Amino acid sequence: MTVGEKITLSVIKADIGGWPGHSSVHPALIEKAREVLARAKEEGILVDFHVTHCGDDLQLIMTHRKGVDSSEIHGLAWKAFEEGTKVAKELGLYGAGQDLLKDAFSGNIRGMGPGIAEMEITLRKSEPVVTFHMDKTEPGAFNLPIFRMFADPFNTAGLIIDPNMHMGFRFEVWDIKEHKRVILSTPEELYDLLALIGAKSRYVIKRVFPKEGHRIPKDEPVAVISTEKLYQIAGEYVGKDDPVAIVRAQSGLPALGEVLEPFAFPELVSGWMRGSHNGPLMPVPLRHSNPTRFDGPPRVVALGWQINSEGMLIGPVDLFDDPAFDWAREKALEITDYMRRHGPFEPHRLPMEEMEYTTLPGVLKKLSDRFEPVE
Repeated sequence: MTVGEKITLSVIKADIGGWPGHSSVHPALIEKAREVLARAKEEGILVDFHVTHCGDDLQLIMTHRKGVDSSEIHGLAWKAFEEGTKVAKELGLYGAGQDLLKDAFSGNIRGMGPGIAEMEITLRKSEPVVTFHMDKTEPGAFNLPIFRMFADPFNTAGLIIDPNMHMGFRFEVWDIKEHKRVILSTPEELYDLLALIGAKSRYVIKRVFPKEGHRIPKDEPVAVISTEKLYQIAGEYVGKDDPVAIVRAQSGLPALGEVLEPFAFPELVSGWMRGSHNGPLMPVPLRHSNPTRFDGPPRVVALGWQINSEGMLIGPVDLFDDPAFDWAREKALEITDYMRRHGPFEPHRLPMEEMEYTTLPGVLKKLSDRFEPVE
């Protein structure tokens, strides 16, 4: 493999057992996944891989030449999760296999529970990539930071001063309730984009593409986010989606520091305890990605990689393991205290329309015959 050839980067994650509760992943699950992926690498299915976790989600990071939506790669991930679930059940871990919402693999892992972010890219001379891993929140949590990376000149100076970025980017936005999508260009459709993605529980950024004339082909994504909605798959609440994302950096794209800068602001996101509360997104090093306070607050980890000319993953660098993000963490804890003081009241608790898959409908049904007209 050489510069100019295609490589696919896949990040596939699932919660197959928490240790304890919803806090972390037991090392035995990580080791089992490594065994499965190591065999696949020996067999030539994978070029390279890395296994890690964020909170209670097992994270598989893989390079290969099979393209996106490969049944072979998705089947491999499913096998790793199934084997890990067996270990989780033996250990009595909490919610063993909870993200595996189907009984058997059917050719594609989408819609089966795990979250997926994949991109097939043409290797540049130097290919820096960041994989982001969130816990205790939903895909819309990426809307604000991805927007800032690729459309906000107050965050990304390159949009103003780099001639290779000045033309802007195209955003693929999904309506995850109606299962539709639209592509909007920035800066010319900036306000239309914001009108949608500000409603982050429904409209989520799925991919970002360059425009015609960029050095990267216009049909090749430069950012991709998992958009799986577990409650829509399962029909009941089984956990938040704990999304992942892949972002390419440098050389006509946001610099590494521009990719990370949005997370210096601990935005409010949905999820946290029981998936039913709003709270701050806290950027943390991997060792601090085990949410415990009220099962939170929500976490995000950033792992930095260079993909070399052979498709090997050179890394990771734990990018939020930096005192420059200490203020963001302190502010997140301050916001945590403020939000927790609200207890079961909005805006800490999610609004009614987002509580559909909790016990709230049962409470309303129980009380339905006790409601009386107001004169």
